[in-house]
Amino acid sequence: MKHPLLKLEPLIWLLFGQGILLGTILLTPWLLVMGLGIPLGIVPADALSYERAHLLASHLVGRLVLLGLIVLPLWKGVHHMRHTFIDFGGAKRDALVAPLLYLLAALGSLLALVAVVRI
Repeated sequence: MKHPLLKLEPLIWLLFGQGILLGTILLTPWLLVMGLGIPLGIVPADALSYERAHLLASHLVGRLVLLGLIVLPLWKGVHHMRHTFIDFGGAKRDALVAPLLYLLAALGSLLALVAVVRI
């Protein structure tokens, strides 16, 4: 079972790296705006109203960004979980655990795609 994973490893590392990139560039400022900007009154509360957020998420570019913000950090997290499992002595069971984790990420990605398309 390890042989197919070796073929997919570059793709998995690409998704992992992009998850880190998006997490650093986009999620951090979003957390600052949501966690500090709105409560401190720096950003007006109606700037992120439902209507404005829905309008953004309804646009094609907004959907792609939203999908990327959901899917790529999911792959990043699964990849971290796999390597943490290996670091704690699970290298013998990696052939079983890795496909399950990546299948979970693929299923989550598919659900996210369905949810974003239905907006």
